[in-house]
Amino acid sequence: MAEERRERDRYPACLRLAIAAPMPRLFDYLPPATPPTMIPRPGMRALAPFGRGRRIGMIVAVDQRSEMPAESLRALEAILDPAPLLSEADLDFLLWSARYYRCPPGEALFGALPGRLRRAQPVLDSSRPGWRLTAAGRVLLPATLGRAARQVALLECLQAADGPLADDAVQAGGPDPAGALRALVGKGLIERCRVRSDPANDVDPDRHDVVTAGPPLNAEQRTAVHAVIAAGNGFSCHLLDGVTGSGKTEVYLQLIAQALNRGRQVMVLVPEIGLTPQLYRRIARRIAAPLALLHSGLSDAEREHAWHRAARGHARLLLGTRSAVFTPLPDLGLVIVDEEHDLSLKQQDGCRYSARDLAVRRAQLADCPILLGSATPSLETLHNAHQGRYNHLRLRARAGDAQPPRILVADIRAQPLETGLCHALLDRMRGEIETGNQVLLFLNRRGFSPVLTCHDCGWISECVNCDARMTLHRGRARLVCHHCGEERRQPVQCPYCDGPDLRPLGQGTERVEDTLRQRFPGIPLARIDRDTTRRKGELERLLAAARGGDYRLLLGTQMLAKGHHLPGVTLVGILDLDHGLYGADFRSTERMAQLLIQVAGRAGRADRPGTVMLQTRHPNHPLLGRLLREGYAAFAEAALAERQAARLPPYSHQVLIRADSPVEQAATAFLQQARAIAEPLLQSGRWPGLQLWGPAAAPMERRAKRIRAQLLVQGPARGTLQEMLSHWLPLLRTLRPPRHLRWGIDVDPLDGY
Repeated sequence: MAEERRERDRYPACLRLAIAAPMPRLFDYLPPATPPTMIPRPGMRALAPFGRGRRIGMIVAVDQRSEMPAESLRALEAILDPAPLLSEADLDFLLWSARYYRCPPGEALFGALPGRLRRAQPVLDSSRPGWRLTAAGRVLLPATLGRAARQVALLECLQAADGPLADDAVQAGGPDPAGALRALVGKGLIERCRVRSDPANDVDPDRHDVVTAGPPLNAEQRTAVHAVIAAGNGFSCHLLDGVTGSGKTEVYLQLIAQALNRGRQVMVLVPEIGLTPQLYRRIARRIAAPLALLHSGLSDAEREHAWHRAARGHARLLLGTRSAVFTPLPDLGLVIVDEEHDLSLKQQDGCRYSARDLAVRRAQLADCPILLGSATPSLETLHNAHQGRYNHLRLRARAGDAQPPRILVADIRAQPLETGLCHALLDRMRGEIETGNQVLLFLNRRGFSPVLTCHDCGWISECVNCDARMTLHRGRARLVCHHCGEERRQPVQCPYCDGPDLRPLGQGTERVEDTLRQRFPGIPLARIDRDTTRRKGELERLLAAARGGDYRLLLGTQMLAKGHHLPGVTLVGILDLDHGLYGADFRSTERMAQLLIQVAGRAGRADRPGTVMLQTRHPNHPLLGRLLREGYAAFAEAALAERQAARLPPYSHQVLIRADSPVEQAATAFLQQARAIAEPLLQSGRWPGLQLWGPAAAPMERRAKRIRAQLLVQGPARGTLQEMLSHWLPLLRTLRPPRHLRWGIDVDPLDGY
């Protein structure tokens, strides 16, 4: 017994922390030398000595027996939070995501917090200054105050309230209650206090009137709603596969109301910030429940307030973009992922997670249903539906009287074009505008032109940092690299030969806009791309004006293509999607098809029929032909057959090791070492079917002055691949690459660039 006690003293109980640093493990610490006022618990932040400095960390376990002797453990400097920010269930989910995506636990945990809480800052006070009654004020009859009308009104207001009132809620019968407030304070009837912005009594789980009436559901919508409800309140995954304009949002609203009426919280994820205001308005008009918004367009304080409201259960519905999947929701009862196919749901740096896939895992852990919605489901999601893992719900018809648009193909080979526009498209545009309709043109390339060249010597505007050309933005007279952000002034003569004949090649949205203004003078036109929507609120303003018919011509990139309801658009022109037919990435045709269908879906969404004109130089491409003749479902079947024959995802699983360095060949040399470590593991036969590909240069080898390479590991089963990574990565981390080299892991990569 004494020996056991000595062993416990030598290896004491400790606090286990995830440090906010790129470290792949947890660290043990002793409690603070000065006993803290609060008991350390999992989910609290702490300030920890780390190396020669200090770091913020998250407590993930307490009273854990350390494997380190007591003399080697350091004590925490301070506990930063009065209560846990994350529950044990939240910690389990975040640590699982860190293990699956092979990112440091500290990065996963602190990446889930609002920006201020990633630093050693106190939790934002969500209360506001206000007023409350004293004991005397609660019993005094206002009439006894005599002719002091403002004091009477103030006292009546506070006595009628259930509790304290914030300053802005206090009414005293006039615009300036300050004098009356001072008088009531002097009489001992009221006093200053802090008022919580989101009291718990905002939530009434027994409410059954949270949804107002909307349009009646059609048969397919009713079937989808009933199928999700019939599956029960436990975990189930449903794919809502509905053509554009089929009313997927109405299905969402009915299921949201059903979950809220059960007293549960709902999470709705959207891929891009541009889709958030539109969906927010529709939900707010129909759902009378506290709602929180989370996206990058909010200030740090706004994000933190929304995060706390959701985490405390005060917000019953959370609407957010990718990172909102990590937000604590103690009563989670339904998850919805809109546009589940969208690449924006995949984080492309740091911890490279898929918000869609993590949403499925989140629903599993919360034991609640999840709905994945799309008009063009990803091939991975369709494969899961075919395998019976997901319940496949279909909406084949547009809601109301809207009809699917007619798609015309314009073969532009050997045809004269006017800034990328064929004459057949220009003629149709003129006809639609003259009849009072709206026209939408889609070109997924911003700027004036993608290349500036010298007609005398052939010089082209290449980026000095990247293997890419600099785009001419003529409105700002700048050459801009869209990959690294490098900018230069637009030259007036050739930097190589001093020739004056510099010519833009190709067209972006800025150049097409110039042509349209000349072709259709006086016709209101809106260009919607990243350049025209930099100011906060500008995208929402332009879209609202477009919906209201203020603009007859709409021109934009994919910001304009997804999810927006534009009832006046009867003609959509798609200027250039050919690059997706022969892209280097095996997913390029899938993305081309999704984008085409999404853009085409903006046409004819009301009672007026719609037409789509697709300009292409490859009208006989087999996958494109099948897509246009038979629709996205037939295209997806053919694409899945190709993937299966090639043993590509979803019929296999991949991990990409990426490395980059400013030094030539350094990244490739590091990945060759990584391969040399992996090969004996694969030859052991423990993980049959795993293959190594590379190392090879990235499709864009030089970016932001760094030379990039990658090594691909592919296998038939996700579990086998993860098990191999558990053995390989610790060995890989023993390498000592030069300080200038960076490397990282991308599990289930969606983009090889």
